[in-house]
Amino acid sequence: MTKTARPVESASGTFHITDVYPSVDCGRFPVKRIVGEPVEVWADIYRGGHHVIAAALVWRREGDEQWRHAPMKLHSDDRWGGRFVPDRPGRYTFAIEAWTDEFASWRQRFEQRQKSGSDLTLDAIEGAGLLTQAQARDPAAAAVIVRQCEIYLQTGEAGALLAPELEAAMAGSQFRPDLARSQLFPLVADRPRARYGAWYQMFPRSQGKVPEAHATLRDCIARLPDIAAMGFDVVLLTPIHPIGRTHRKGRNNSATARPGDPGSPYAIGSADGGHDAVHPELGTMEDFRAFVAACRTQGMEVALDFAVQCSPDHPWLKRHPQWFKRRPDGSMRLADDRARRDDAVDFDFANEDAAALWQALRDVVLFWADQGVRIFRIDNPHGQPLGFWEWLIREVQRHDPEVVFLAGAFMRPKLMNGLAKLGFTQSYTYFTWRTLRCELEQHVGELISYPERDFFRPNFFVNTPDILPFHLQSGESWMFKSRLALAATLSSNYGIYSGFELLEHAPVPGREEYLNAETYEIRVRDWERPGNIRSYVAALNRIRRGNSALQQTSNLRFIGIEDGNVIGFVKEALDQTNVIAAVIALSADVHDIWLPLGDTKVGPGDARRSVAAVEDLVTGERHALEWGGVRLRIDPERDPARLLRCVA
Repeated sequence: MTKTARPVESASGTFHITDVYPSVDCGRFPVKRIVGEPVEVWADIYRGGHHVIAAALVWRREGDEQWRHAPMKLHSDDRWGGRFVPDRPGRYTFAIEAWTDEFASWRQRFEQRQKSGSDLTLDAIEGAGLLTQAQARDPAAAAVIVRQCEIYLQTGEAGALLAPELEAAMAGSQFRPDLARSQLFPLVADRPRARYGAWYQMFPRSQGKVPEAHATLRDCIARLPDIAAMGFDVVLLTPIHPIGRTHRKGRNNSATARPGDPGSPYAIGSADGGHDAVHPELGTMEDFRAFVAACRTQGMEVALDFAVQCSPDHPWLKRHPQWFKRRPDGSMRLADDRARRDDAVDFDFANEDAAALWQALRDVVLFWADQGVRIFRIDNPHGQPLGFWEWLIREVQRHDPEVVFLAGAFMRPKLMNGLAKLGFTQSYTYFTWRTLRCELEQHVGELISYPERDFFRPNFFVNTPDILPFHLQSGESWMFKSRLALAATLSSNYGIYSGFELLEHAPVPGREEYLNAETYEIRVRDWERPGNIRSYVAALNRIRRGNSALQQTSNLRFIGIEDGNVIGFVKEALDQTNVIAAVIALSADVHDIWLPLGDTKVGPGDARRSVAAVEDLVTGERHALEWGGVRLRIDPERDPARLLRCVA
């Protein structure tokens, strides 16, 4: 029988349960893990005196009434460890319980006195008395306790009280009058797509074949086999909603639109509907559902861009004018303080009807979730109150715990971390601008270190519709391949914006922006254009799918290579059976390097063995290690990356 636990709130309690891992900001925010994988939990547990302590890990999924239990084991220096496995996606709570094991404490004292030759009669009676007070729930344990107690009563031999099977039976069958419980710690168990995926971002209206003609969702369906052949897992769509006409932007974000200019899809809303409608030129809701089903047939998922802003023509401006920001004269405040976007207006999250606004935005996400969308990229979430996103993500995941949220924000590091803590499943990072080896090692090192690795899941986008990094503007094929290889191997989640595979690189002079940006016009491409790197993209994604080491981010260590323009690292699968060494050139020169792998091992637990050879995952060539390493040549014009499977 277990007594109700009392929380450990101060040092005045019998037990001290401290330094609990994992936790984010002392339990204020949830830890992120993947469903079906063990969650390792550690804590320092101690109390005064010489008693034997017992401890257990308790957890339950949100909505469950019953707690589940797993024993914790003492390792050293009062450090205890245990594990549990979340079996369904959702939010969990776990805690640590500690109590005094009275029978184990008695046994410890008895054995010590036994060595000193003292009279043990009273000690044995004391131990037998503990047996008579036990209440075992397990019939097998109860049988052991009754049998050993009877043997002692019949023979008077204390040895009956020291049987190993009795110690095990008594461990879970005693009163626990001093049972204490730690504070509760939150955890989110996401589905595997949260940890691993290759994303392809595209404008649906540009997926046709006729120049300047608006494509339909049916045209998008026709493109899916090509995208799937490149090995992508997620198709990210820019907003698909009706586009406003007031202050519509022309090409290259010009203030005046010409007849036929489609406008920015981020200026959401017109007489045809708002955030819960499909732009008429794209098709119907039935067409969208057909697109979702076609993606599923190709083994891909749909991600939808969710922008929290409206065109001045959005139906909400008439129905709910109080939701929007106003100037002192009462006129609508346009969003012209951000990238000259006066074709959109921002919400007033402090308005008197804010609760209804929050619910309406939540209902938009739930609407698209009901249409089969399980992934949302949130455009510039730092523009809204952080508390709103914490609430919305919880509300949506309570409805469907498999929904994934990507924070589409390039902001100050602490703000990006804050967004990740309050619920975003994945986050953009500064990888897009990290080019030097020292910059890459420092940036990735921060992401895979504690505490960031417990709450921040990076998604390395090589480019975006808004960002054409300077290092891609020369259009050199080796650079595009190098950046792709870095993103696809350093992070288990990465993405490209369509056109990257065609080496599109024309910039606005002096800016990290695309000339003739697709945000403001329709672009029809020749996907077979000479010089494309589609086959290279496909090969990288095929290697990622075939090697579980590349399907996670945190188990990574960098390798010291003498050439400063080459970066090397080793990634290891969670079960340690798959180990990949990657070497990627950061300059166009031919590099002859020595790759040291002498301290690299392969295999789980006691079966770990030193690497004896490496297999090139592109060519299939096998190279035996000599003197603890292997010599490699990298010709970036052919392939800037060497990906090697380590063989024991």
